[in-house]
This record gives sequence, structure tokens and C-alpha cells, in this order.
Amino acid sequence: MDTIVLATNNAGKIKELSAMLKPFGVEVKSLSEFPEIGDIPETGDTFLENAFIKARTVSQKTGLIAVADDSGIEIDALDGRPGVYSARYAGEACDDHANNEKMLAEMKDIPEEKRTGRYRCVMAATAPNGTEIHTDGAYEIQVGHGYKGDGGFGYDVIVIDPELGCHVAELDAATKNARSHRGTAMQKLLALWPEFWKKAQA
Repeated sequence: MDTIVLATNNAGKIKELSAMLKPFGVEVKSLSEFPEIGDIPETGDTFLENAFIKARTVSQKTGLIAVADDSGIEIDALDGRPGVYSARYAGEACDDHANNEKMLAEMKDIPEEKRTGRYRCVMAATAPNGTEIHTDGAYEIQVGHGYKGDGGFGYDVIVIDPELGCHVAELDAATKNARSHRGTAMQKLLALWPEFWKKAQA
């Protein structure tokens, strides 16, 4: 079985992406299985830059194909914030709850029609021989007024899928994967995967 590395320690991302890659018969390893790599500073100004920083670093250090994503949430009323800073919106040592509390506080007086935004994801794959591909996806959402649901991770408990009329954290995994920014980016990546894999082995 072929092995690839998902360049993340985020358990939620690993679970989602592993399920999507399963049909391709690849063994998926996470960054936690390569402790010697350590933290990878995400110094890019865009999701694309950060995705490639992670994928290239992990591929070079493991000698394996690496898949990385960089994703976040952009809120229109906040001029696109927090964007690439979504994971550390409330500070470097924050957690999901702190980020959600900050967003709810900032959005407290924003009217319903202006609570729009989107999750964005850029996904990159890098092979040791230098072959690379990348894709992107977006998922339109609205910021709710409180917490609902116990699925997903990150901001899912406070944002709403306007088409389905429920919080993203209330969706089952299959529905979320079919609709989400990461699911869209991954489906595009999977469409390119056979050709990428062929070039990666050359």
C-alpha cells in the first residue's frame, strides 16, 4: 500500500481527509508520526503560500508525498478577517472556544443580512521529485448568534449553512464533506490525483 503524509496535527482534518483518500488505497500518516519535523511556521500571507510551505517541508523531510491544506474563515463584515489567522484569531495560545467567543463578540451588533462569509481552503500536494498540484474550495456560511451542534471543529458550532438552515456542526460527516470548502478542494485534488501520482513516480 502506498503511503502519503497529511501535513497536519489537526485531528479533525486528519479524520476528514483520511475518509476522502480511502478509496485510493493509500495509507495516510499524520504529522504526529514524524515528531522530528517539529512545528512548521506558517509564514505565508495567503492560504496557498502556507499550504505549499507545509507540503514541501514535510515531503522533503520524509521522502514521501505530502498533502497539506491551509484553510480559514473570512467574514464580510470583518473585512475578510480572520482569514489566514483563523486558528489564532484570539491569540497565539488560543483554542476553538476562545476564537468562537471573539467572533460572536465582534459580530454582536451586525444585522442578519450582513453576517455572511465563507470558509476557504487551499490544498497542495508535493512529491519528493518536485511534482506539485494545488486546488481550492469555498463554502458560503453565515455567522449565527450562539452555539449549536457537536460535530465538526473550529467555527462549525457558531456558523450556519444557509441553504440547509442549520449549524455546520449539526451536519453528519458525509454531508459536510460533500458541501465543505475542504471537501470541494479535496474532490478537485482527487480528480487530478491519477495524473499527479503518475508524474510523482517518474
